Amino acid sequence: MKVLIFGAGGREDALAWSVGRSGRVTEVVCAPGNGGMAQRARCAPVDLKSIEAMVRLVEAERPELTIVGPELPLSLGVVDALAARGFRVFGPTRAAAMLETSKGFAKQFLERHHIPTANYAVCSSPAEIEKTVELFHPPVVVKADGLFAGKGVLICHSRQTAAEAAHGLFSGALLGESAGQVVIEEFLEGDEISFLCLSDGKHVTPLVPAQDHKRIGEGDTGPNTGGMGVYSTDALLDPAMTEWILRHIAEPTVAGMAAEGAPFTGVLYCGLMMTARGPMVLEFNTRFGDPETQAILVRLESDLVDALEASIDGRLAETPLRWAAGASACVVTSSGGYPGSYKTGLPIAGLADAAKVPGVEIFHAGTSLKDGQMLTAGGRVLGVTAAAASLEEALARAYQAVAEIAYEGMYYRRDIGHRALGKAKSHSS
Repeated sequence: MKVLIFGAGGREDALAWSVGRSGRVTEVVCAPGNGGMAQRARCAPVDLKSIEAMVRLVEAERPELTIVGPELPLSLGVVDALAARGFRVFGPTRAAAMLETSKGFAKQFLERHHIPTANYAVCSSPAEIEKTVELFHPPVVVKADGLFAGKGVLICHSRQTAAEAAHGLFSGALLGESAGQVVIEEFLEGDEISFLCLSDGKHVTPLVPAQDHKRIGEGDTGPNTGGMGVYSTDALLDPAMTEWILRHIAEPTVAGMAAEGAPFTGVLYCGLMMTARGPMVLEFNTRFGDPETQAILVRLESDLVDALEASIDGRLAETPLRWAAGASACVVTSSGGYPGSYKTGLPIAGLADAAKVPGVEIFHAGTSLKDGQMLTAGGRVLGVTAAAASLEEALARAYQAVAEIAYEGMYYRRDIGHRALGKAKSHSS
């Protein structure tokens, strides 16, 4: 069968790698893809901002399965458009994707369905900001309502800076475009967990848990990014806690969306804070996370295509997933200056040697291939990913591979997994 994947980042490269391992798949098409994806699939140009362009491509390619990677095409309704034309497509409808595309909708949905989350208020105009901010004790979380590539969330340590941030989101001064609404939220303390699951509209099947590192700097300092690294181990959540999250968060979310007339089919990504009051929802994403997908899929032993088709067909309950025991880790190498301005078009050396490290897969996020030379083409360039029997070994392999790679201005965090490693040391001492 032919599978078409929309997207051009590390998540989509990992999907292409995993889909390509299925014995049922004869061809993978990535649209638009990137330099690394061009080495494992056929790339086809497409404008991910255009429903018409994406529909035209699917009509020309006639894939048996289409997978939508990024959030933007989902927010535009590409799943609705393709399903209406009879194509099999994995991802939520535009209405179901509102869980990600509108933070205001998501918070109000959580409240309606009694799903645990932080206290919040929604500001619909700048005039409401000062009065609303006074209701919260610092630190205060300020969120832009809409898709801002992981950069629309600000943690403010005083009411004054929270009000300034909210005004900056409304005016467009902070993100380059104005937010229609701003969510003001209480600050939650604890460990963040990325809890992803597949849904067929009724049933929910969890993937292995992961923990992302969103800040650019070591020790979780500096501005937020799209994610600088991630790890996955079974120790992140014990079976009882996994069951609790399924029963009190994931399943009520899927049931609530069905009850509201927008059944959710696809990947439900629950960004959770493990607080002293229990797990609470920070945010939803309605697609595979990036870089979580890289670390999760290298642990998947069963056929990803079977699972995605079961989600489309309502057969998830009879399609169990099999996972490798142990751990995985992904270290993101970025362009110097990211998440601010950075250079592109820089030659990347050492990829072949890095790929020789046992258990390592290199997923391309921002690369292009020109005259046989791999070049940088984005802020996040590579996701160097390794699986192993232990987290320590997975990280050692990933960093051994990273050490083989070089390009001008290359930056990466050297402390991915530090929280888990610190806990392991404290338990053993």
